[in-house]
Parts: sequence; structure tokens; C-alpha cells
Amino acid sequence: MDDFREVGRRLSNWGRWDADGQRDERGTTNLITPERVAAAARLAREGKVFDLGIPLGSDGPQPGGGAGGPGRINPILLLAETGADQDFPGGMHFADDYVFMPLQSASQWDGLAHIHYDGQMFNGFPATDVTPHGAKHLSIETQAKGIVGRGVLVDVARHRGVDWLAAGEVITPDELDEVLAAQGVELRGGDIVAVRTGWRRKFLTEGDPASFMAGEPGLGLASCEWLHRHEVAAVCSDNWAVEALPGEDENVILPVHMVLIRDMGMTLGEILDFEELSEDCAADGRYDFFLTAPPIKFRRAVGSPINPLAIK
Repeated sequence: MDDFREVGRRLSNWGRWDADGQRDERGTTNLITPERVAAAARLAREGKVFDLGIPLGSDGPQPGGGAGGPGRINPILLLAETGADQDFPGGMHFADDYVFMPLQSASQWDGLAHIHYDGQMFNGFPATDVTPHGAKHLSIETQAKGIVGRGVLVDVARHRGVDWLAAGEVITPDELDEVLAAQGVELRGGDIVAVRTGWRRKFLTEGDPASFMAGEPGLGLASCEWLHRHEVAAVCSDNWAVEALPGEDENVILPVHMVLIRDMGMTLGEILDFEELSEDCAADGRYDFFLTAPPIKFRRAVGSPINPLAIK
């Protein structure tokens, strides 16, 4: 098993996009150039829209503390006004509400301040830049113009002929290449890769947050080099951490996160829903699409919920 620190040093993008004395805070989304966005927009040929985000509700996949994962809860909706006890001229009544939620409890992007090790974040920013008042650098608002471009679905579960892969199953670069070849689609620089493991289908079938969060299939450490070689701008999945859990090395937690986010500067999308999109791609044989998934610009936040859309 390769040491993740050595992999990270080899694949590091630190300094790659620095310019005019400014240290880059966007990482691999710099690969999404205006020309690539314009080309991706031409993939919206039929106007079919696929909602890749899961609902932000109390029936989501978060089990809360004590059941595995980081102890996040599902969003809580609070109605501040319902229209009751109101007496406005003309008879108008209104409802108003609040939401209390972890920013990474449903479909979301991990920002580049989300992960650090050895005292440093991406591009050498110190880990101490993440304070109780938020991230001084690399916050999710640096992706404010959105993560938008050519999306490519890599439907591993369908290729294997299973509803979902088992927890802990590792997806290798060879398998990613095999699936892409079978689908007849090639990656291009600046693409956003969407890996379907079937883990969302598992949750929809079983409705068990504890089982959903107890482990998952996903990418292995070798896939970091694959993403780097293909100049992928961002990667997202239908599981909650992109990578396989339990991982390949029992002595290291989330090595793929550490290499992709901290060393390569890659934003990760988690807990997406590819079920409807998967069916359509299998039906028409077209696995690329225009993808738009802007974060909400929470100042100094390390992640953000999203409502990602695929358009074909």
C-alpha cells in the first residue's frame, strides 16, 4: 500500500495556479476554463433536466452522533410564522421559516478548508487558518462562480450488474477505465466526474441511516493518480465520502480525502442522487451532460449544500 503522503507529494498542485503574488484558493476547478464551459453547454441538446440533489429533510441519511460518521444530523425545519394570529390590512397572511443544519449533511461540496494534515491545508495555508469564526482561506465561497461544466457519469454499479457495491469495495483506475470504455465516453480536461456506486439506491431501498453511514464502496488511493492524470476538475459520488470505507489501510482514515483536497486541491461532492440520470444514460447511451452545481456562498464555511442539475 502506497503511503498517502508520498502520493500527495507526487500529485501536489501547490503553486500551480498562483499568479501575481496571489496564492490560489480554488484548486482544480481552475481547470474549468471559459472555453470548456461553453463546450459543455452545448451538451444540453434536448432540455432534459435531472435533479442530482437529495431532499434536505428530517428523513435524510444522517444518523446523528453515536452511529458512525462525523455525528451530523439531518436538517431541522422551524416555522417562525404560519399565518396564525396575524392581522394585516387586507387580510394578508404569511409563513416564514428557518433551517438548522450541518452544511455537509446532504448533497454538498467539501471545500478546500475541510481537510488538513501535518499542520497545512492546500497550497500551504496553515491549518490554524480554520478558526471558530470560520476559514480565513480556502472557504467554500472561493468557488462562488459555481462548479459548472461537462459532467461524466461513471456508472460502476450498472457496469457490474448490481444494485449497489458492498461497503469497503475499492474502485480502481482499471475499473474506471473499463467502465468508461464500455459506456463509449472519453474524459477531457476540466471534466466533473460522477461515480455511481449504487449507495443512494441502497438508502432509498433500506431507509437505514446507520447502515448507510457505517461504511461504503468508493475510490481507492490509486484513483487519485487517475484523476490527476485526466485533469479532472472535481469528483462527486452517491456515497458520503467518495472513497471506500473501511479503507485500504486500517491505520489511516480518509487518505483519498487528504490527497485530493489537501494536496491536489480538488473539491469533492458527496451524497448525490444519480438514479434517474443513470437510467436515462443507459437508455440513450450518452453519459456526458452539462452539469451545474454552485455552492451557497457561506462566508468562511468549509462546505456547502448544493442542488446539482444535469442537463442533456
